[in-house]
Amino acid sequence: MDDPSSQIAKDVALVAALAVVPSILRVICQTTGMGFSAVARVTDTAWTACAVEDSIGFGLMPGGTLEIETTLCREVRGARTPIVIEHASEDQTYRTHHALRIHRLESYISVPIVLSSGEYFGNLCAIDKRPFPIGAPQFVEMFRLFAELIARQLEDERRHLATDRALADERNTAELREQFIAVLGHDLRSPLGAVAAIGEVLQREPPREKLPDLGRRLLASSRRMSSLIDDVLDFARGRMGSGIALNLSTEHNLD
Repeated sequence: MDDPSSQIAKDVALVAALAVVPSILRVICQTTGMGFSAVARVTDTAWTACAVEDSIGFGLMPGGTLEIETTLCREVRGARTPIVIEHASEDQTYRTHHALRIHRLESYISVPIVLSSGEYFGNLCAIDKRPFPIGAPQFVEMFRLFAELIARQLEDERRHLATDRALADERNTAELREQFIAVLGHDLRSPLGAVAAIGEVLQREPPREKLPDLGRRLLASSRRMSSLIDDVLDFARGRMGSGIALNLSTEHNLD
């Protein structure tokens, strides 16, 4: 299992692969007038920027982190509901909140990004040091729809990655099967050929003691083993399709 920091790095890369995210962040800033918007990966203990639009020099880049205690995203994650602040210094609920005071923010909006499985991925948020009238329902709905779109895109990208991994695993398995078949088709046939040759010699010996009988038994056993190998090869080729190319020349046959 990946450690938390490794998984977060993968999630940052996952968001970076979504071509729609930069456009969403630009639209948010242009529509609200706010100077910073971001998609953040938010866990119980970490806040990590995955994608950023920054025209006010806030200073965060993709992969950058904030102490979770210095953000309001932890509250959004806990309640799974948006937080919208138009003018922090005049807001009765949040004017003394340490997260806003630390970053000297006046306007703030954050909505949860939740996958269809119920997994909490993070937040879509925007901030500014100036107040903005962002409490109107159409702004909140815009954020909610964008967050839902990002969640669906994340799920699609995860499915694509899982498919790619499955295909890679199948290719690796096919390579192992090919090696296995090559061993059966060559490395085992060679000693079997020698055993069969010995059986032929023994069978031709003058009838003394049990040599002819031993030769017949030895030859029958080698042919039986060769038949079993043929069955395994046929089965493996059938399971793998016609793409495998093995050098199973007729000189290896014992019949």
